[in-house]
Amino acid sequence: MMTCGGLGQAQPVNEDIHDLVKQVKSQLATHAPGHENQDLEPISFRSQIVNGVNYFIKCKSGDQHVHLKVHKPLPHTQEGPTLTGVQTGKSDQDEVAFF
Repeated sequence: MMTCGGLGQAQPVNEDIHDLVKQVKSQLATHAPGHENQDLEPISFRSQIVNGVNYFIKCKSGDQHVHLKVHKPLPHTQEGPTLTGVQTGKSDQDEVAFF
């Protein structure tokens, strides 16, 4: 069970997470130049309920892994997801954590 503000357990990705990564991929140019041209394969994710949902997503990018922090606002705002942070240079052994 996840509490509001707490970070949930790691989960396997689903189609919604794949779509979320596609929606924010172009924003990588600002946070991690060069990665926007790489294929991103979501591996796992954790979520945090805030004023919307923060997703912490582990992705394979070329021969390394990156961790994405994506904020998805509440539906009534009619705003799309925003990439709010990126951690590069990660390995397949690194767990996704709050950042």
